[in-house]
Amino acid sequence: SVAMAMLAGVFRSSALRRAAPAVLRPTTFARPMLFHGFSDVVFMKTHEWIKTEAGVGTLGITDFAQGQLGEVVYCDLPEVGAQFKGKETICTLESVKAVGEVYAPADCEVVEVNETLADVPATVNSSPESKGWLMKVKFSGELTGMFDRAAYDAHVEAEAKEE
Repeated sequence: SVAMAMLAGVFRSSALRRAAPAVLRPTTFARPMLFHGFSDVVFMKTHEWIKTEAGVGTLGITDFAQGQLGEVVYCDLPEVGAQFKGKETICTLESVKAVGEVYAPADCEVVEVNETLADVPATVNSSPESKGWLMKVKFSGELTGMFDRAAYDAHVEAEAKEE
């Protein structure tokens, strides 16, 4: 379009490129960034993600996990205040294909659950790494064996080759 051609010309000037709002800047990312700028997001081998802010971890499943699970029809989330040991099943997600278990990344206590999932459980599918978060937990144990995004992506690729 003409507007895009004009924008492309504008971005040839580095001063204008730096001054432009981030939403207008051209991007070089090969895939959409799900966690925009959060370096504090880590992933588990069992396909959960954890984003930690101010000592509280938000827990959810990855896009890969929701794809494997299929359409989620029910989320069996724990009660606020429930305590779990690391690697213990913290909740289950029921889909039309299977029941998936979500594991506690470390010893923790549930401080909040995503109430939206009671009415719209498929939010786990439509927005697994954002609006489809499952719960927030306060950790009493150490997070170990976590992956960053690149290492997690490599893990998923290796796992896919094994199938």
